[in-house]
Amino acid sequence: MRKFKIVIPSVILIFSFFSCKKNLNDNLFNPAKITEYKLDDYGGTVDFVLNDEYNIPDSSVHVFPLWSKTTNETDSTKIWAIYIGNFKKGTNKEFLEKDTVIVYFHGNKDHMDFYWQRAKLLANTGGKLNYGVLMIDYRGYGMSEGKSTEETMYADANAAIGWIKNKHILAQRYAVYGFSLGCAAATYVAYNTPSIYKPLCITLEAPFASVATIVNDGAGLNLDPLFFTDFKCDNNERIKKIQQPFYWMHGTNDKFLPIETNGEVLFKNYTGTISEANRAEGAGHSDVPQTIGFKKYNQLFHSFIGRRK
Repeated sequence: MRKFKIVIPSVILIFSFFSCKKNLNDNLFNPAKITEYKLDDYGGTVDFVLNDEYNIPDSSVHVFPLWSKTTNETDSTKIWAIYIGNFKKGTNKEFLEKDTVIVYFHGNKDHMDFYWQRAKLLANTGGKLNYGVLMIDYRGYGMSEGKSTEETMYADANAAIGWIKNKHILAQRYAVYGFSLGCAAATYVAYNTPSIYKPLCITLEAPFASVATIVNDGAGLNLDPLFFTDFKCDNNERIKKIQQPFYWMHGTNDKFLPIETNGEVLFKNYTGTISEANRAEGAGHSDVPQTIGFKKYNQLFHSFIGRRK
């Protein structure tokens, strides 16, 4: 079927799609509910599927709930997490077997089944199960209860870091990795976690610079983002205050979050001393790993994070 391109003046377009805050808020958080996690048996459409070389033994896959609470909430909300790795027992304590864990914050749609292949890929960084990998579903995603807002996403991120602490990972022995919307959670953790327990490094894949950038890119106008959404995240400002080593990946052909107005600006605004950029030539928003090549992706990421350990 032939596709027709309809051109609408930007003012009409922005008011048609974002005539109230609810519309853009719902686009920022686009979850899907499920009753169980199927992981490798998930039958939905995903960005890529790894071959058997990247498989993780069932004994190293752990699905469990976490409890998340904002500073304004009285009761906690149950969210779900997946940890790839192994546990060992100590005297009245349970430890994570690996001393370095990658905490992965996924994008704005679906649930952890959709991002399972990405988590498996990270679990093969530097060899199979060389690092532990923790992934969470934000509120309203997958089996997680509640509904996501900017505030609750940060609370969910704090719950993930709290779990890492409770499993006796030493200070600065974890890394944060954000993809797309998840970059907001990653920069929040890197910036807001107390100095004694900040992550050893931060990785952002296909990040957005700020909500204002998203609105202005979509409208082609300089508009106040608060007219369209309550989401206030400004990764541009946060990255200026983050000093941990920074690794950035972005597709040069990203039409969803263009590299020129998002990733390039973030990378330029970083004020720390250690940074690496991977501009994936020809990649779009969701195909950076496969465009780079899975083995090279793992090699490059391991080269960066391995030097931080």
